[in-house]
Amino acid sequence: MPSFDIVSEVNLHELSNAINQTNREVKTRFDFKDSDAEVEYKETTLTLQAENEFQINQITEILHKKLAKRGVDIAALEAGQIEVQNRRARLPMTIKQGIDKDTAKNIVKTIKSHKLKVQAAIQSEQVRVSGKKRDDLQQIMALLREKDLGLPLQFINFRD
Repeated sequence: MPSFDIVSEVNLHELSNAINQTNREVKTRFDFKDSDAEVEYKETTLTLQAENEFQINQITEILHKKLAKRGVDIAALEAGQIEVQNRRARLPMTIKQGIDKDTAKNIVKTIKSHKLKVQAAIQSEQVRVSGKKRDDLQQIMALLREKDLGLPLQFINFRD
């Protein structure tokens, strides 16, 4: 019976490369001269640091361009509020990995509402979809690509 898994993962190696490229570009740009602006990366969070909000917005724009070039979906980053204290501005961003329970239930509900002959099961941070026909599974993939769930979705382990 054909099946596939729906996951939401970020390629951490490509993310790290994009952050390094962003830091390199910020250090060489004239408008960031002597500003000590940078992007810090720790496990599941990014912290953008600069002297003011304008520079934070510039760094965010650079980071988004670098992520797009490296094929990392920007929707995987969730930006917090800009904090300004002691003449330093910070913007924390969290990296969203995995599918949370509510989103997984929403995915299953969406799949079942289309009355195709497929089964969807939640397995920790992924959703497994199986059915008798490959065409039905491909229709589910197309349906989920069109629907905006707030997460970048990948379809892996397609088996016949």
